[in-house]
Amino acid sequence: MVGDAVLRCQTEHSFHRALHPDFLLQPVRHLDISARSDYGSGMAATATPEVLPDLGQEEQTGSKSDLEAAWLVICWNDPVNLMTYVTHVFQRVFGWNRQKAEFHMLQVHKQGKSLLARTTMEQAEHYVHQLQKYTLHATMERES
Repeated sequence: MVGDAVLRCQTEHSFHRALHPDFLLQPVRHLDISARSDYGSGMAATATPEVLPDLGQEEQTGSKSDLEAAWLVICWNDPVNLMTYVTHVFQRVFGWNRQKAEFHMLQVHKQGKSLLARTTMEQAEHYVHQLQKYTLHATMERES
């Protein structure tokens, strides 16, 4: 009886029977496919792809990263961290050279904030998390 259900599980009725919890608890029986009389009796039909003419060039709108990059990473001034420490953190997190890191550190110090990156949401979240791990006050904003 169980073997019949396995052989007929392609029909709708036995498909539901094969999913019944009692059926799932029964031991699995292996089938010898070569012993079935209908195995290999027919050839599968091959589909021929339909080729359509190219009606014109598609206009390039920019790369995917250009479209996704809509988040700003901002570092805010705080009275706690030393300027040398902030420079060090920018070098570690962003891989910047000392000159670029010092530029952004001075922007944070003098103007109260610095725009550090314009990137995708996932990358912005990563940068903010890394900066916060180093106790810097960083946020991300959607570009308007």
